[in-house]
Amino acid sequence: MKRLGILLSGRGSNFEAIADNIAAGRLHAEIAVVISNRLEARGLEIARRRGFSAVCLPSKGLDREIYDRQLVEELKSKQVDLVCLAGFMRLLSAHFVREFSQRILNVHPSLLPAFPGLDAQYQALQHGVKIAGCTVHFVDENLDAGPIVLQAAVPVLDDDTVESLSARILKEEHRIYSEAIAIVLSGAYRVENRRVRVHT
Repeated sequence: MKRLGILLSGRGSNFEAIADNIAAGRLHAEIAVVISNRLEARGLEIARRRGFSAVCLPSKGLDREIYDRQLVEELKSKQVDLVCLAGFMRLLSAHFVREFSQRILNVHPSLLPAFPGLDAQYQALQHGVKIAGCTVHFVDENLDAGPIVLQAAVPVLDDDTVESLSARILKEEHRIYSEAIAIVLSGAYRVENRRVRVHT
């Protein structure tokens, strides 16, 4: 069984969705460890309550490279096959990305390459786009820029707020993240230039 390492900084709703899909037999994997850089992250408490190994590695005041070496050590000690970012609010260093090359996934609440970085839903509304959505992508050394595994589109309604749009996008995040994890764990894909081609 392939082992997942989940990194989160907050409530961890994508982590919960992954755990639910595993429990329901829709995703064949196990969660080896849940790690947060914030002691107060609600996702840690949820992980403990659900019986997962939950570790806090506080990042405040630490150099990125030093912190990431600690993270790598923890993930390797748990024999993690795939690292899944679930609202992990830190940029990963080149060292981390090299250690888990093409074995790090992130979910972002926009149709990348549109609206990378923070507040993607707000950016979408400010730009007046008619379609928003979410993207699961491999993580490389650049912000929200790695090869795209899956995307889902969400219509933007005239009366949408950041909250209402975020809620609809989040529902799709919960769906496609586990689908993308399954594709990557199966190995039934190849990356050509920037394109992720899935073998059916």
